[in-house]
Amino acid sequence: MFEKLRIKEHMEVADAKGQHIGTVDEVEDERIKMTRTDSEDNMHHYLPLDAVDKIDDNRVYLKEGTRIPVGLDA
Repeated sequence: MFEKLRIKEHMEVADAKGQHIGTVDEVEDERIKMTRTDSEDNMHHYLPLDAVDKIDDNRVYLKEGTRIPVGLDA
């Protein structure tokens, strides 16, 4: 398990294969708020913290099979 405090603003979020999904805006409660600039619909999208597989080299990697919200680059 990782520490959610390690997830910081402007960190890249990638799927399990390393493909860019978006950028962290902030952590709110038990979810990651993504920046609007990475979304196709210019809206904030959220990912649950339990979808995070690992944090490595300023990048948040999601678990295999994580559902990516519609509107994010996937």
